[in-house]
Amino acid sequence: MRNTQASLATEFRCQSPAAAPKFRCRQVGQIVVNCLIYNILLILRGRLSGAEKDFLPGGREIADGTIDGPGSYRPAAGVTTYRRARNIVGCHMPSAEKIVELPLLAEAVPEADAAVVARFEIHYSRFLDPKGNALRPLPDFAADPAELVALYRGMVLARAFDAKAVALQRTGRLGTFPSALGQEAVAVGLAAAMRKEDVFLPSFREHGAQLWRGVSLVELFLFWGGDERGSDFAVPREDFPICVPVGTHAPHAVGVALAFKLRREKRVAVCAFGDGATSKGDVAEALNIAGVWRLPLVFVINNNHWAISLPLAQQTAAETLAQKAVAAGIEGEQVDGNDVVAVREAVGRAVVKAQAGGGPTLIEALTYRLSDHTTADDARRYRSDADVSPHWAEDPITRLRNYLVGRGIWAKTDEEALLSEVAAAVDKAVETYLAIPPQSAETIFDFTYDTVPKDLAEQRRAALAGERE
Repeated sequence: MRNTQASLATEFRCQSPAAAPKFRCRQVGQIVVNCLIYNILLILRGRLSGAEKDFLPGGREIADGTIDGPGSYRPAAGVTTYRRARNIVGCHMPSAEKIVELPLLAEAVPEADAAVVARFEIHYSRFLDPKGNALRPLPDFAADPAELVALYRGMVLARAFDAKAVALQRTGRLGTFPSALGQEAVAVGLAAAMRKEDVFLPSFREHGAQLWRGVSLVELFLFWGGDERGSDFAVPREDFPICVPVGTHAPHAVGVALAFKLRREKRVAVCAFGDGATSKGDVAEALNIAGVWRLPLVFVINNNHWAISLPLAQQTAAETLAQKAVAAGIEGEQVDGNDVVAVREAVGRAVVKAQAGGGPTLIEALTYRLSDHTTADDARRYRSDADVSPHWAEDPITRLRNYLVGRGIWAKTDEEALLSEVAAAVDKAVETYLAIPPQSAETIFDFTYDTVPKDLAEQRRAALAGERE
């Protein structure tokens, strides 16, 4: 295209591609001249006000010698919008009278105050305060002292495993490990609310839940030692393995719950993840579709207020994470994640509701990460001891122990016996774990493909040959 300011005419030069021989080129300036001549004739005849009615026939006659005539553009077959565009090029303008006659835009009429179409509330629950005092009557299951003692034992075992795993990593006998120090109530409480037939999909800090559901100490040590045989659970065969990638197991939980619904099985999937995962698309999509399909699924947010080095306040402006359920159209609530009784009760209600066809629930368990993110992290680089120290007073184990002691359910001798029993169990598991020989090199290739591809088969042979040498 060439447009020169010295001339009023604009010249379009086109070279038609061989693939579209029907399109040819000529100057468009003639179109403008014809248009002007036509409108002048209309004015002379005193029919400008009727131009709109008479324009199309005359326009076609003019166009027949220009746009559609020899040596001009000709639309390809099937182009139905070209003639409309051609009419615009043909300079169809309404008369002055018609412009005056156009109706004026109606003035905006202010409406009454916008009506409220929906309201939402996020409820928070707690039964025991940080000192172990009952704030209100405990739920029915807590009337049985054995139930409370079992919860306490589960948290103590989880903490003993945690401490030993950190020690093994520091001495080079375990891989990078994420401590759950101070967060035991979330894992143990949710697991205690589940039934044997339900399926658990953990993140990477729910050791207490896995132990409660039958995963052995040895299996956990194997996994964190880099041996995938630790994911081959002997007891909870259908529970999912530890998920280190943040939030990627949430859609898997949707799949599990959908399978339950399609099979008409009265089972529930429980999926746990941290506060950092709520910023992932995986979790948002899982919440959304779980709500649309009303799946038997319970999401539990282990909100320890830190996504590695990112504090919660810099991750979201939302007042709660539980309110993320609102956008998905499902029920959301908040619970004191350091009160194992409250976690057990909230997840229990959600599981019963899901089993009965009431759909999914999102539960935000408020706790705090007392340790580093993992053994590969040094949290002192981004937070001070002054930030962490106040949260030790919220320790879930101390809280429940104080309640048990205050009710005469637990004594010093019970505590000493439990600590001795747990230490012995953990030490025995470590001994077993360290005695298990590592898998041979070919196992790297054996569990990905049904039939090993040729290039990997060659690598497998080379690996075996190197191992024998």
